Amino acid sequence: MPKAMVLEEFNKPLVEIEYPLPRLGRGEILVKLEASGVCGSDVHMWRGKDPRTPLPLILGHEGVGRVVEVDGDKRDIYGQPLGPGDLVIWDRGVTCNSCYYCAVKKEPSLCVNRKVYGINISCKDAPHFRGCYAEYLVLFEDTKVLKITEEVAPEILVAASCSGATSAHTHQLCGITEGDSVVIQGPGPVGLFALAFALDSGAGITVVIGAQGDEKRLKLAEDFGATHTLNVSDTTVEERHQFVMDHTGGHGADVVIDTTGSPRALAEGVRLAAKGGTYALPGVAVPIGQVPISFYEDVAVKNLRIQGVWVSDTRHLYQAVRLVLSGRYPFDRLVTHKFDLKDATQAMETMERKEAIKAVLRP
Repeated sequence: MPKAMVLEEFNKPLVEIEYPLPRLGRGEILVKLEASGVCGSDVHMWRGKDPRTPLPLILGHEGVGRVVEVDGDKRDIYGQPLGPGDLVIWDRGVTCNSCYYCAVKKEPSLCVNRKVYGINISCKDAPHFRGCYAEYLVLFEDTKVLKITEEVAPEILVAASCSGATSAHTHQLCGITEGDSVVIQGPGPVGLFALAFALDSGAGITVVIGAQGDEKRLKLAEDFGATHTLNVSDTTVEERHQFVMDHTGGHGADVVIDTTGSPRALAEGVRLAAKGGTYALPGVAVPIGQVPISFYEDVAVKNLRIQGVWVSDTRHLYQAVRLVLSGRYPFDRLVTHKFDLKDATQAMETMERKEAIKAVLRP
């Protein structure tokens, strides 16, 4: 029987469990996974830091796979028919399309009934396979699917489903335009996608800030096209502030994007933003408590916009996939570690130690 790696207890190794292949419900799709991304959010859930996590749970919300079976006539977002053997990627969130945020606000990422593979759907009941740390995944009828017809290694594309899509949402909310100066705090997958989106929009000065252990990530940021990189282990807060001011005509950055979720980084980041600028927060994915901010000096008199970024929708997935497939950026170098499915716990430990830029399971 097919295997899955199951989170049964927080902070304990995942457990290998076999489940029978299910009989599909109406409109569902059975996918055999070819690559499953190990996201920083998976580590947070494993450590019990995400309040959305039910137990038992098959982790994994980033996936690329091949269709095995479909119930009925199924088509992707382009209207292309889906059938066995098709390589697909899907929107990790399934929305209701009828709540206030879906129907009125037209912001499906805020859907109050949003179901997310590998995050808030327990594997306790059949069909069990609702997370990507498994050999198979059963997609709900309402899942938005993209058929991939281009030649691409699945592991290269997998990060587009979360890190890439979240960065595309960030980019939309920040409205980066030609010549803008952009600072990105954190050179992980979200930060590198955010950098690529900024560069694609013609950003001028781009500064990526990392920490101790981020040397390889910062080098990759330079290879993506960042004009400058800074390491917090080699500089002080004031030195970084002065560097940004010196390279932006004394104004600060038009857009600052935090992908770390670190309270210390947030307190620093608002000071790096220019008057009339935007400070975006795609990195705050779990509760982090209160952050000390001088709202008069750093927000009010600067007319600074503090922009939350909560997950993404299908538009953002589409944009991230197209960016990866464009070949303009070395996304193939994002994946530094590959693991067998049975080594999923080791993969999360590797991500937690920041040894990997991106780790991928190959079921």
